[in-house]
Order: sequence, then structure tokens, then C-alpha cells
Amino acid sequence: MDKDLLTDLINEVNSMATEEIKIMEVCGTHTQMIAKLGLKTLLASKIKLLSGPGCPVCVTEEKYIDWAIEVLNGFNVTVATFGDLMRVRGIRGSLLEEKGKGKDVRIIYSPLDLIEMAEKNRGKQIVFLGVGFETTAPIIALAIKTTSERGIDNLYFLTSIKLMPPILHYILKESQNQIHGFICPGHVATIKGADYFKFINREYHVPAAVCGFEAIDIVAGIYYLVKQITQKKEEAFQNLYKRCVSFQGNTTANLLIGEVFNILEGEWRGIGNIQNSSLEINEKYARFDARKVFVVERQQVKASMGCDCKDILLGKKTPQECKLFKEGCNPMNPHGPCMVSTEGACAIAYRYGEEV
Repeated sequence: MDKDLLTDLINEVNSMATEEIKIMEVCGTHTQMIAKLGLKTLLASKIKLLSGPGCPVCVTEEKYIDWAIEVLNGFNVTVATFGDLMRVRGIRGSLLEEKGKGKDVRIIYSPLDLIEMAEKNRGKQIVFLGVGFETTAPIIALAIKTTSERGIDNLYFLTSIKLMPPILHYILKESQNQIHGFICPGHVATIKGADYFKFINREYHVPAAVCGFEAIDIVAGIYYLVKQITQKKEEAFQNLYKRCVSFQGNTTANLLIGEVFNILEGEWRGIGNIQNSSLEINEKYARFDARKVFVVERQQVKASMGCDCKDILLGKKTPQECKLFKEGCNPMNPHGPCMVSTEGACAIAYRYGEEV
């Protein structure tokens, strides 16, 4: 890391910030790095870095968790999922609580681990809870395709895979929105390509940049955005992560996504339904769709987390502006998913002691 270059860039950014500038970093990994580096304390007070809706666990709807709990209680199944999802609460509780009651809930680290689990336990029905964005969609699609090709008949998938552009359109169209620039998620761009995010500038005339995750990547992205904002550039979109991101993305990964999934309306936790924002298993692989195999009666109850996760995900508030932050809501007693997930803005702010 070139500390002198970083210092020079930060000083340049601060000198340009004569008016308030709000920049949203969409990805939770960017939020983690910004906090770890203490960037908010190094930047001028007029520069506001806001977290966006890029935490997959945070945007997973309550009824998804409730559905998994209903299946655990109504069928003799094993539920497998990623660790972050264990403590996220639905209306009826959490998967961690169900595990404590003796239900068979297991943590895995890759969807491909499911193949071996299913083949070794042919007498057991396994349901995988697959959440994520475009980044995890290809590996989940590959797991579904492999399940089909190997003739595995005891593995099913409950997916909640969200797409990034529709939620960004939602944010940008809001009349209260005052975000001046976007740091686009490098992981999603690796799969979908940098062009995937050009609409931010093309349709809304808001500067945007695809960035990597090293300190120099993030600071360079902030420098680029602040420069474009202060100079009021008409065309301000840049791929600053060219070592990993092409403009068209990963063709093989996108073919997999297209083979296995359809694009449908999706529900975002605390936000509601957004058109064309979700991937659902298509008819070709419908026999592996857990929603179609395990039918449960679910009561539709409106949840109230009591916290401001929705506004934090949309960049309207910082974690510190939530009335429950720290005292009422913390990692040991989380009210909302933003305090549960390692990529959640509240959990990150708490962990690194952010006060700004």
C-alpha cells in the first residue's frame, strides 16, 4: 500500500469538498473496508459515506425465514444455510432458536457442499436456503444444475436472490433522494460487467464508479466521484476495477444464471415488492424448488423490527441515527438484520466503534 499516495488523494478529496457530498457505497464489503480503514474519520465532515442495500441477509424478507421454520416443524428435513442467516429473525423466530429446540439446521460454506451432503444422506430430505445477489447466483445455479445432472432426488433449494439495478432505480427515483455519487459493487460487476451500472449516470446523471476492495481502490473511487461531482461533469461513469471487471462480465456465469432462473418481482425486507428484482428457479428445474415441494400454510403478519434498518439500507439514515443503536440493539441482542450480518451496516458500525 502506498501510504503517501493515499494521503495525497485524501487531502485532495478534502480540499474539493466545499459543500456537502453524499456518496453511497452499495456493497457491504465496501462498508466493512471503509470502517476498518477509519476512512470516515480521515475525510472532511462535508463528505458523507452512506451504506446501501448490498447486504443479502439484510434484505431477505421475514416470511422467507418463517417459511423455513414452518418446513422444519412440518416435515422431516435438514435445513442447510450460510451462517449469517441463522440469527436473522422472522415473525416466528430464528433458525438458531429452532436448532436449539433440536431441529436439524446446518451451516455450510459453499452451495457445492450440498451435493456431497445429499449423496451421503440419500434417505434425508435437504433444503438449502440460498440468499444473495448476482454474485452468488452462478454458484447456486451450478449446484441446482449439478443436482439435476447427478440424479439427486433429495436436495431442494429455497432461493431469495436479489438483483441490484432495480433497488438502485428505486433509490434514485425517490423524491427525497439526495445521493450525489455511487461506489458500485465490484463483486456484482465481476459477474455482470461494469456496463451493468452505467444506467446510474446515463438515466439519472449521477456519477458512479465500479471499485475494488483495497484501500487504494476505495479512496481512488471517492476521489474520482468527488472530482466529478464538484466539477459537475455530464458523463461521469468509470470502471476503476479493471483487473477483475470487464465491461461485459463473466459470460459462463451469466449463461448459468439464464439457464436456471427467471426474473420476477421480489420482496425486500422492510421495503416491499420491487418489479424484476428477484431470481426464481425456472420450470426446467422446478422439481428442485422447495416452494413447490413443501407446501405450508403461512400466516401473513406484518412485522415491526422497531429499528431503522429500512432507512439505513436506503441511505436515508446512518446506524448511529437509529434510536436503538448500541443500547437497545447490538450483536448480542439484535433487533434487525443490519445488526446480525457481518455485512450489515449496523453490525459494522458497532464492531469498529464508528461515531460519525
